[in-house]
Amino acid sequence: MSAPFEERSGVVPCATPWGQWYQTLEEVFIEVQVPPGTRAQDIQCGLQSRHVALAVGGRDILKGKLFDSTIADEGTWTLEDRKMVRIVLTKTKRDAANCWTSLLESGYAADPWVQDQMQRKLTLERFQKENPGFDFSGAEISGNYTKGGPDFSNLEK
Repeated sequence: MSAPFEERSGVVPCATPWGQWYQTLEEVFIEVQVPPGTRAQDIQCGLQSRHVALAVGGRDILKGKLFDSTIADEGTWTLEDRKMVRIVLTKTKRDAANCWTSLLESGYAADPWVQDQMQRKLTLERFQKENPGFDFSGAEISGNYTKGGPDFSNLEK
């Protein structure tokens, strides 16, 4: 089995004061830098369908209403190398037209260039999923790729 699309093609991260977030067709990844030596017991993480809350050592790092809904019981968090918390959220709407423009409704928006790159990447990931025999990981896209690109579903095969 080949590597997942995002591993072959890279990710388009949106930088934040605490780390970064990025997305695929199906998931949103949040990477939060924490003080080296942080222990799991120092972390309080709450994941709900439309809300996320992360505190380290009693200090709020990230808290708010998510840009769109997620599947609450599929959300996970891990502490990596005692210096980074990775949160993985599963999107409820998993298609290229659902490109999050920000992590929270009230913050951590991608700038226009990053947002454009995220949408391009999700559109190529959609093409990869629809055409598993081809490798779109190094492809460039131009033209109509907003909202997931053109819809070919009604074409005869």
